[in-house]
Amino acid sequence: MDKKNKVTFGTIFFSILSVLWLFPIFVVLVNSFKKKTYISKMPFSIPQGKAFVGLQNYTNGIKKIGFFQAFGYSLWITVASVAVIILFTSMCAWYITRVKNKATSSLYYLCVFSMIVPFQMVMFTLSKLADMLHMGNPMGIIIVYLGFGAGLAVFMFCGFVKSIPIEIEEAAMIDGCNPLEIFFQVVLPVLKPTCISVAILQTMWIWNDYLLPYLVLDITKYKTIPIAIQYLKGGYGAIDMGAMMGMLVLAIIPIVIFYMFCQRYIIEGVVAGAVKG
Repeated sequence: MDKKNKVTFGTIFFSILSVLWLFPIFVVLVNSFKKKTYISKMPFSIPQGKAFVGLQNYTNGIKKIGFFQAFGYSLWITVASVAVIILFTSMCAWYITRVKNKATSSLYYLCVFSMIVPFQMVMFTLSKLADMLHMGNPMGIIIVYLGFGAGLAVFMFCGFVKSIPIEIEEAAMIDGCNPLEIFFQVVLPVLKPTCISVAILQTMWIWNDYLLPYLVLDITKYKTIPIAIQYLKGGYGAIDMGAMMGMLVLAIIPIVIFYMFCQRYIIEGVVAGAVKG
């Protein structure tokens, strides 16, 4: 197979794969405009006639689950958690990379090891500890996300910091900068591609996360969007499928917009963090 045929085959293959990946989202979008009785009967049909209800599913869902309050909690937890993860893990990675001793080496491998530990191994003790420390609120869960997100972030930042010439930092030190000034004025601006990549990966995870907020948060007071949507399931297994489809669409839109604005940075940052150095 020559190069041209390989390119054509690859284009066709990945186009089909893209359609398969996008099809479930299309089904959710289509069904969000149908009456719930038609969703189960004709899940793949275009809504028209009696099946079409316009924005009724959206308005019903917003009222039933308190969507805007849940959106506020999700937005705060996601933005604050990602900011904390980027700040602390970038500083940690810089220290690990520049200070070579057994302690920093152990810390690095501990972060890498945390990436392969299954969540199921720690979820019960985590839930108990969070309850004992009164962390079942939108402030406390940020610390929990920092712990779970640190492994991947430190790994990516360490790879990128190794590619930064240490002479730049030495020049700043000669000019009178202290370590904090060196980091925030010299190192952090250079880390921008990796910061954006880490932000994208962590945002997609935290925004869509259901299990961790369900275990840690006091859900009688605080509900993120995934938890709030789950409450559309009524007694005896009854589910308002129309409202649920509408809320799923609203939950998807912010993360899709965020990803579209930042996607051009993700490959650059991932490659730089995982390969360089």
